[in-house]
Amino acid sequence: MENNTHPKKPHAVLFPYPLQGHVIPSVPLAVKLASNGFTITFINTHFIHHQIKISQPNPTDNDDIFSEARKSGLDIRYQVIGDGFPLGFDRSLNHDLFWEVFPKVFPTHVEELLDDMVPSSEPPLTCLIADTFFTFFSMIAAKYNLVNISFWTEPALVLTLYYHMDLLKENGHFDSPDNRKDVITYIPGVPAIEPKDLMSYLQATDTSTTVHQILNKAFSDVKKSDFILINTVQELEPNTISALQEKQPTFAIGPIFPSGFSKSIVATNMWSESDCSQWLSTKRNGSVLYVSFGSYAHASKKDIEEIAYGLSLSKVNFIWVLRPDIVSSDETDILPVGFEDKIKGRGLIVTWCCQIEVLSHPAIGGFITHCGWNSILESIWCRIPLLAYPLLTDQFTNRKLVVDDWKIGINLVDNKPITREEVSEKINRLMGGKSRGELMKKIEEARNTLENALSHSGSSENNFSQFVSELKVKIEKRRGLLVI
Repeated sequence: MENNTHPKKPHAVLFPYPLQGHVIPSVPLAVKLASNGFTITFINTHFIHHQIKISQPNPTDNDDIFSEARKSGLDIRYQVIGDGFPLGFDRSLNHDLFWEVFPKVFPTHVEELLDDMVPSSEPPLTCLIADTFFTFFSMIAAKYNLVNISFWTEPALVLTLYYHMDLLKENGHFDSPDNRKDVITYIPGVPAIEPKDLMSYLQATDTSTTVHQILNKAFSDVKKSDFILINTVQELEPNTISALQEKQPTFAIGPIFPSGFSKSIVATNMWSESDCSQWLSTKRNGSVLYVSFGSYAHASKKDIEEIAYGLSLSKVNFIWVLRPDIVSSDETDILPVGFEDKIKGRGLIVTWCCQIEVLSHPAIGGFITHCGWNSILESIWCRIPLLAYPLLTDQFTNRKLVVDDWKIGINLVDNKPITREEVSEKINRLMGGKSRGELMKKIEEARNTLENALSHSGSSENNFSQFVSELKVKIEKRRGLLVI
């Protein structure tokens, strides 16, 4: 039996959800834990790993994305496992089939991995960190006697709404033939929220889908976890986090960024990045609008066309990230005929870029965003006000935080359908209109909140230290080294 006074390092196996927006914060979380004395084994799916690898400017035979991080002395190991589909399978085009099969097949691959790891790992495996959207990790953690940590990559508001789906059902705001449309006032830690600000899956009338099955299982499973880590800041969502803490040990440890908010030495992007810095350096400070709809959600071709016309009408300089599959995987010509000629010199269209590098550039003055949580946190850090254009899932709820609560952005469209005239007017309002001064003041306040949270005695640093301390106690209890 090992010596009580010299326990071995905690060893966590970390499973990000196999989507770009979930991998991005999971990597700096792994680095932060390793920097605080943990051994980390980071698990990607073969597909995610393959996409990251082929997207590098100089692809090599190196199959370990953490090899550079290890050179600084961090004990981070890396493995890949299957997700149930061949590499060539189009997970974007066949979204429903993928998410129907994945939760059934993936647990077997996880158990095969852990069957190998648990008896032989040195230091011994002690805890499991898994994205909250997984549906089965409480069972896996119990099987291998591992401390079960759930990692939530979105705001606490979104977590608590999913956490209380049962209350929404009981009150007829969700999963009823005719969902109520009045304001919701009974969710712990949420003063009031309108149904239009719920996540898209909680606004749906058909709740028999694969996604709804995943949500039901995942948010039943999270209630069995030992700890919940959230990529948010206590001061941004104090009441919501306090209410969650009454249910389970919950720690707001965000924003979780790469060290120094610079391009990570660990690759996470799944598309080849264009270097926009040279083009940006030809534009005056604050004059360029950045447009990106993230890595996952789709927009309609009609909406993309109206946004294109709106950008053209606005006369503003812009960079527009247009993923090849932004409309759908088999659509090709999605921009209006002649658009690229009209915007020559003031518009740059790329398929992907390093977002934190672009947002950090002094030429950027605004951001049309789908309201993904990573994008919101990065924008706040760079003091870039937002035009909110939510497309899917948590993005509608995130929009509420950005526009209604924190007032660091405005809606791109107030009512559907989207029109080029409104897009142009909102762009000009964001980039130089009367409301810009107030937006800049609010985003400066939000940036200060993030900065303070990450300072030596800030809330996120204190919460992280408290989490590590409580986790070590729980690990020791599991090992049977403490007499209770």
